[in-house]
Amino acid sequence: MKKLLNVDDLAKYLKLQKQTIYNWLNQGKISGMKIGGVWRFDKKEIDKWLKAQSRKIRNN
Repeated sequence: MKKLLNVDDLAKYLKLQKQTIYNWLNQGKISGMKIGGVWRFDKKEIDKWLKAQSRKIRNN
């Protein structure tokens, strides 16, 4: 079963403000799904995205 995070959970997990999460959604930096009017994020997909971001930083 997928572990889904809401915006509050994701902000705590990434140690960011909720507004940053909304900004990233609008900019297309992260993807999520809206279920019942609430944004949800697959934790495994977020972890993959984080790894990809760290590779980009190391390669620059």
